[in-house]
Amino acid sequence: MSSAWLLPEHIADVLPSEARRIEELRYTLLDMARGYGFELVMPPLLEHLDSLLTGTGRELDLRTFKLVDQLSGRTLGVRADSTPQVARIDAHLLNRAGVTRLCYCGPVLHTRPQAAHATREPLQLGAEIYGHAGLEADLEVQDLALDGLRAAGIQHRVLDLADARILRGLLDGIALAPEFRADLHAALAIKDGSALRVLAAKLPPAVRSGLLALPELYGDHEILGAARRMLPGHPLIEAALNDLAWLASHVQRAHQDVRIGFDLGDMGGHGYYSGARFAVYVDGASDALLRGGRYDEVGAVFGRNRPAVGFSTDLKALVAIAAPTPRRMAIRAPWSEDADLRHAVRALRERGDTVVCILPGHEHEGEEFDCDRELVAVDGHWVLRAL
Repeated sequence: MSSAWLLPEHIADVLPSEARRIEELRYTLLDMARGYGFELVMPPLLEHLDSLLTGTGRELDLRTFKLVDQLSGRTLGVRADSTPQVARIDAHLLNRAGVTRLCYCGPVLHTRPQAAHATREPLQLGAEIYGHAGLEADLEVQDLALDGLRAAGIQHRVLDLADARILRGLLDGIALAPEFRADLHAALAIKDGSALRVLAAKLPPAVRSGLLALPELYGDHEILGAARRMLPGHPLIEAALNDLAWLASHVQRAHQDVRIGFDLGDMGGHGYYSGARFAVYVDGASDALLRGGRYDEVGAVFGRNRPAVGFSTDLKALVAIAAPTPRRMAIRAPWSEDADLRHAVRALRERGDTVVCILPGHEHEGEEFDCDRELVAVDGHWVLRAL
């Protein structure tokens, strides 16, 4: 018989110190997004499954918990990613003609962890721009993402750039079964050359050689030149390589401490990307800390197939590797019915100080708090004294 206090696998409580750091970082990043002109939205945790998943691909479907609504009898989904919901808000509720910048932060739930030690309940924070097809929007999203990671104290950031149009250009005009396409994406995602050779065996020679080259096309800026030599000359591929070069040059000028690379076979993340995409890594981490890119098709199901670009990250994962923030010092005070003491405590809290009142019978626990001062009675007055 299991203990009542045990939680499901890959689900965990967030304890006080970490919870405070997450909340402070949430505020910092959302406030930074506001400084860029992004408006905050709060989508619901669950909604009708067809609204939540339509157009997002099989990957997100497998990650989504489903349940039956006892009021309507319809199938609901607990969101595994907030982007489709934000696209719905932009398309159906706001319905603005021009550019819309939206940001959000809230929990999502996954049926399976994304990595060996990952949580199934990430706290997803993201920012998205709707209504502008130019690279200026892509650059703004990447700037915000990198600025946010720097504000979180993340050092040694590595920006990997890719583009969904490269694979689309390679496969253009070739009819492929959805299962075959999914297997191809899966093989590219883990750079499985053997599986790729089997899958590509019956494809045209130029397509086959291009697919087999993709897993090797990762590295610094010289990769773009290699890609032009190794991949077929297709308008989508040419546009993708030109856009990646433009983005890399502009990002490098603004973020000189960021190392920029290219991984043209990257298929990680969500299946709805339609153009330039990016991931940010830190030294020593095997998985991306943040992912984003262009997904112009995401709003089509809601009646507005307009340009969209954005990123998202898990604040829990971010806090786990971010530089620790200095603890906020506090003031220790005895508990008493003395009116002057209670007035002094209230005055200190109103000016922004943290005052920890030591409750009766717990005087020995005072050392557990980060108190550098205490309230003491001196000549009938309550004054602060350094500890």
